[in-house]
Amino acid sequence: MSGITKEMTIGEILNANPGVAPVLMEAGMHCLGCPSAQGESLEEAAMVHGIDIDALMKAIEEI
Repeated sequence: MSGITKEMTIGEILNANPGVAPVLMEAGMHCLGCPSAQGESLEEAAMVHGIDIDALMKAIEEI
């Protein structure tokens, strides 16, 4: 997915492309609407959830 970076917040990503939500949910990020989703980057969220950010970015790029 062009334009999505790991520095963006989950909220920014979902605003840019709501179709990313299933990829994030499948990766284990189930709290897409929680306050943290608005304030932490995708990379920070991946670290908190123990998710490989490079693998997640690849999955996002494939949608």
